[in-house]
Amino acid sequence: MSTVLQHPREREAFPKKPVYRFPPGFKRNLLWFALRKFRPANPIFLFQHLAETYGDIAHYKLGHHHIVFLNHPDYIREVLVVQNDNFIKERTVQRTKMLLGEGMITSEGSIHRAQRIAAQPAFHRQRIAEYAAVMVEEAVRMRDSWRVGEQRDIAIDMMHLTLNVVARTLFATDLREEVYELAAAINRIMGLYNFLVMLPLAEWLVHIRPPGLAAFVRARNRIDAVVYRMIDAHLQRGRDRGSLLDMMLAAAPANDPELRRSLRDQVITIFLAGYETVANALSWTWYLLSQNETCEQRFHAELDCVLRGGVSSAEDLSRLRYTENVMAESLRLYPPAWAMGRYARNDFALGDYFLPARTTVLISQFVTHRDPRFFPDPLRFDPDRFSAEEKARRRKFTYFPFGAGARQCIGESFAWMEGVLILATLAQKWKLQLVPGHRVEPQPLITLRPKYGMLMEIQER
Repeated sequence: MSTVLQHPREREAFPKKPVYRFPPGFKRNLLWFALRKFRPANPIFLFQHLAETYGDIAHYKLGHHHIVFLNHPDYIREVLVVQNDNFIKERTVQRTKMLLGEGMITSEGSIHRAQRIAAQPAFHRQRIAEYAAVMVEEAVRMRDSWRVGEQRDIAIDMMHLTLNVVARTLFATDLREEVYELAAAINRIMGLYNFLVMLPLAEWLVHIRPPGLAAFVRARNRIDAVVYRMIDAHLQRGRDRGSLLDMMLAAAPANDPELRRSLRDQVITIFLAGYETVANALSWTWYLLSQNETCEQRFHAELDCVLRGGVSSAEDLSRLRYTENVMAESLRLYPPAWAMGRYARNDFALGDYFLPARTTVLISQFVTHRDPRFFPDPLRFDPDRFSAEEKARRRKFTYFPFGAGARQCIGESFAWMEGVLILATLAQKWKLQLVPGHRVEPQPLITLRPKYGMLMEIQER
C-alpha cells in the first residue's frame, strides 16, 4: 500500500482544526434544560445555578452557540481588560439598538471612542461639582411635595427625580410635565424588553409591527418626539450654555438628517444610562434602609451631624462617608447594571480553556457581588464593608457596579454624587417605610428594577 506525501504548501492550504477545551457545564443544550429547571424570563436563577454548581467558569450551549459564564475576578479582568480588543458587546446588548441606535452603550470601535471623547468634558470633576446645586434643588422640590402618612411608589418618584436632574444638568432642559410622558414611554419599553431580546428577527419584524412590537414602536416614537423637541429648542436658542447637548451640537450640527439621527442616539443613550441606573439604585437603597433600622439610624445621625439642618452641597460629599457607604452596599446587593456580555471576535484562551470565536461571555455583578468568598455573609446589609480599610483589602473585579475596563461607565462620578446628595436631602426630613405586604422582587431588564415598584409610606423623622 503506497503512501501519498503532501507537499508543505498543500498542508498549509488545509490547516489543522483548532482543538478547543471547554469548561464544565450543562451536558444538554440550554433549550432543553431551561424548560425543566429555570424560568427563561429571569436569567439570574440560571447564573446563580451555574456559579453554585460549576464554580468560577461554566459552559453551556444555546442552539449551536457557545456561552461561557464567569464568576472570578481573574477571568473577569482577562475579558474586560487584558483581552478587551478581542471582545465586542454581545447580541442581547446589540438588540437594544432598536431603541438606542448607535449610542455609547451599543456602539463599537472608533464610533464609541469618538462619542466617549466628545462627552468626556461634561463629566470632568469641575463640571460635575457644578451640577450639585441642581441635584439638590430637584431633591428639595420633591422633598417638599411629600406629605406625612402618604403612600408613594418610590421607584416612580426616583425615576421622575433623576430624569429631571439629567435633563437640567447634561442637557440644559427643564422637562417638567414632559417628564411623565418620557417616563411612561420608557416604562413601556422596559416591560417589553425580554420579549424583544428573545424574539427572533425582531429588527426586521419591527417593520411589520405585530402587537408587542407595535407597542414598542409607539413608545419609541414618544421618546423620539421629546428628544427632538429638546434638540430643536437648543438650536433655536442658539446660545451655548456649556451643556453636554451643546457640546454635541457643536461637534455635529443637527441640520444634517444623518447627524441629527446620530445626535438622537447619543442623547437617548445618556438619558437612559444617566437616570435609570441612579433611580433604581435609590429605590433599592430606600428599601434596604427601611429593613435595617440600626443602619438607618446611623445614616440619619451622620446627616444631622454634617448638614446641621442646612442644604447639602458638593462640599459636603467628602464628609458624608457613611451615606456613600450605604449607597455602595445597596449597589452591591442590587446593582442596576446586573450583568454584562461580550462576544469573541477570535479564538481565545481563558485559564486552562481554549474557546472558539463567536463565543458569548457573560458576567453578572449580581452574582459576583453576592459571592461569600469576596463578601462574607453576603446577604447581610452592611455599609461598613465599604470603609476605607475594607476597600483597600478588597480584590479588584469583585465589585464593579459601573462596569470595568475600557467601557467603564463614563458617568460614574456623576452617579455617585447624585445618589449621595439625593439621599441626604430627602432623608433630612423624611424616613421611608415599606408598606406591609408589598412584594419586593428584582426584575432583570436592561437594569435591575423592582418588579412591583417600591410602595413606601412617608414618615416624619
